[in-house]
Amino acid sequence: MKDEYDFSNAEQGKFYVPVEEIQMPIYLDQDVMQFLNKKCDFNPERLHDLINKLLRKDIEMAQQLAV
Repeated sequence: MKDEYDFSNAEQGKFYVPVEEIQMPIYLDQDVMQFLNKKCDFNPERLHDLINKLLRKDIEMAQQLAV
């Protein structure tokens, strides 16, 4: 480490990301990932859409059960 650093041109908050915007990685079991990849023809963009649709459907069903 240097004895002294020059922060005269520093920008405060330059790399700040609000905690609400941080996307956490989600790790799927291998069998689940293989099934979803086959359904999407191994297309990552389609995989993203499929997983979101499935999760939204699960949320909708859970909300209906909670009524």
